[in-house]
Amino acid sequence: MQNLRDKETLITWDKDYLWHPFTQMRDWLADDPVIIERGEGVYLVDIEGNRYIDGIASMWTNVHGHNHPDLNAALKNQLDKIAHSTLLGYSNIPAIQLAQKLVEITPVGLNKIFYSDNGSTAVEIALKIAFQYWQHKGQPQRKLFIHFDKAYHGDTVGAMSVGGIESFHRTYNSLLFKSIRVSDPEPNHSSKSTADETKTHRLNAVDRALSAYSGEIAGIILEPLIQGAGGMLLSPKGFLKELSELAKRRETLLIVDEVMTGFGRTGKMWGCEHENVKPDILCAAKGLAAGYLPLAATITSDEIYNAFLGEYNELKTFFHGHTFTGNPLACAVALENIAIFEKEKLLDRLQVTIRHFNERLQEFYSLPHVGDVRVCGMAAGIEIMEDPDNSVPYPFEAKMGISVCKVALTQGAILRPLVNTIVLMPPLQISIPELDSLLDITYRAIDVVTKK
Repeated sequence: MQNLRDKETLITWDKDYLWHPFTQMRDWLADDPVIIERGEGVYLVDIEGNRYIDGIASMWTNVHGHNHPDLNAALKNQLDKIAHSTLLGYSNIPAIQLAQKLVEITPVGLNKIFYSDNGSTAVEIALKIAFQYWQHKGQPQRKLFIHFDKAYHGDTVGAMSVGGIESFHRTYNSLLFKSIRVSDPEPNHSSKSTADETKTHRLNAVDRALSAYSGEIAGIILEPLIQGAGGMLLSPKGFLKELSELAKRRETLLIVDEVMTGFGRTGKMWGCEHENVKPDILCAAKGLAAGYLPLAATITSDEIYNAFLGEYNELKTFFHGHTFTGNPLACAVALENIAIFEKEKLLDRLQVTIRHFNERLQEFYSLPHVGDVRVCGMAAGIEIMEDPDNSVPYPFEAKMGISVCKVALTQGAILRPLVNTIVLMPPLQISIPELDSLLDITYRAIDVVTKK
C-alpha cells in the first residue's frame, strides 16, 4: 500500500461489505482489522509491512510456507495450460495424476477418489456415499451415524448433524438429521477420568449403540487422534485401533475425518497410520493443496465404489458433484505438495521439530493459569483457566483466549483461540528458531493477559 488513504479505504470497505466467518461482527466493527497483503515462508505481512509468524498455518492449511517457489511454479505452469474444465463427463490431467498419487500414499485399500472443494463437503460426500452404499447393498434401514461429543466435521447440514459442539450447531438442530452422539464420561468428584477410562467408556457406548440400533448404523465417523475445533482434545492411545476393530466386527463403515490431521500434521502422513487403521472412507482437505487453493478428496474402497456400478436405468449413480470438482490448478499444486514431501523427506525431518515443539510446550505449565497443554505432532492446544487446581475455567464472556491472541498479534504472531484454548499449528516447514519465536510470543501473551 502506498499511503494511509489506501489503508483507510480498505478498512472502510471491509466493515461496510464483508461478513467474516465465526466472527461476532459487532466486535469486529469496533476494531481496525489486520489486512494481509503477502506471505513469505512462515510469515504473513500486512499492508503496513508488519510481519507476523503464521501460528495457525492460515487456518490449518499451510504446509510448506507461503509463496513457496516450487508450488508457485506448479500453479503458474498449469495456468499456462488451463485453469478449469469440468469433471462431469470429462477429465483432466492433474486430477487423474493426483488421484493415482493419493491412492499411493493413503492406507492400503483406499482406491477411489471423489474430489470436492473443502472439508465440510468432503465429509458431506462421505456421509452420502455411506448412506447410499447400504441402499445398494439391500440394507436401506442403515441410516444412522455414530459420532462423538466435541466433534467438528464442518458446517454443512450433514456435517453439522454428526458434529458435537453445541455453540456451533444448536441454532440449526431442527434442520439436522438424527444421529447418535457418544459422550465422554462425567469426571468423578476427586479427579478427571483417565485416558483408559475414557477409552473404555467410549468403546462401550459405541458397542451399546450398535446393539440398540442393530442393523441400522450406516457408519461411525471421527477425527483420528485429536479433535480440532472441539478444543484440541486428544484421543486415548489405542482408541482408534479398537474402534476400527469394533466397526469391522459389527459390520459397519468407519469414516475418518483427516481434514485437519492429514498431510503430516500428526507426524505421519495420516493420523490413522499411527494405529495402523485402514478406514472404509477417508476425508482430506486443508493441507491437500498446501494452503494454496480450495481442494478436498473423499477417498474410499473398491467395495464401496463397486456397489454404485449398475445399468443406467438402475439409478445407482452417485448424484453429487461440485462445479470446481478436480480443478486442474488445485490438483497441480497438490501434486507438487506431495512431491515436496517426498523429495525433502519432510516426514522424517519433521520428527526433530515435533520433539522440540513438545519439549518447549511443557514450559507453559510454569504459568499459573495454564491448566492443560495438549499436543499431537505439530498441533497443540494450550488451555488457560481461572483456577487450574480446581479446573475452573475463565467465563466465556471474559474473552480471555481472544485477549491472548490480540497481545500475541502486537508481538508478531497470529494465533487462534478456541474459547480459552490457544491453538498452535504452524506450517510444517517452520524452522526451530522460528518455532521458538512463536512459542516465546505465545508464552508472554498468556502471561500478560492472565496476570491482569
